Amino acid sequence: MAVNDLSFPLLPPPPALGAPLPGAERHPDFLRLLAERRSTPALTLRAPGPDAQTLSAILRIAARVPDHGKLSPWRFVAMGPVAKARIAGQLGPFCADCGLEPAKAEAALAKFQVPPCSVAVVFRPVIPHKIPVWEQELSTGAVCFNMLLAAYACGFGGNWLTEWFSYDARARAAFGLTDHERLAGVIHLGTVSDRPPERERPNLDDLVTILD
Repeated sequence: MAVNDLSFPLLPPPPALGAPLPGAERHPDFLRLLAERRSTPALTLRAPGPDAQTLSAILRIAARVPDHGKLSPWRFVAMGPVAKARIAGQLGPFCADCGLEPAKAEAALAKFQVPPCSVAVVFRPVIPHKIPVWEQELSTGAVCFNMLLAAYACGFGGNWLTEWFSYDARARAAFGLTDHERLAGVIHLGTVSDRPPERERPNLDDLVTILD
């Protein structure tokens, strides 16, 4: 997979460094996407997933997030079915003592293998640095959500999951992580086989404070 191939037909070439960018404009279609997007259960994501060009475009958009200090404290591990089966096989022996009931741990690994394409978002904090680790974590979370938005705009469902192996230090080797890296989560991508229903949303009256 050539992640530098950015010829996805719906995506214009990246702006040149230092080029002036468009100002704020009204984009009703984009607002509708934001208003209607919701996660798709991983078990309902089927082939086909994004091809190499489309995945490249999705990752390019995912990386276009606020990043104080321009540190890029995150990276991607893109996985297809073969790689996921191999990783699940490496994680299988840990199901017995991962902190969950073994059956639940094994079910999470089975679910991990269902979507045709998955991207592990790896948090790699730059330490020591004047930019707080908390801000680097926020940037990594923005990457995960931006990936969901980009996938949705390309016609694919997405699901951001962590599961037990995101918090198990022994799983780092299976995903190719170093000792100072952590899994921010795995973004599962694929074709939606069963459209998810709208779920309950927060009541903003309980969450918004207006200061005059």
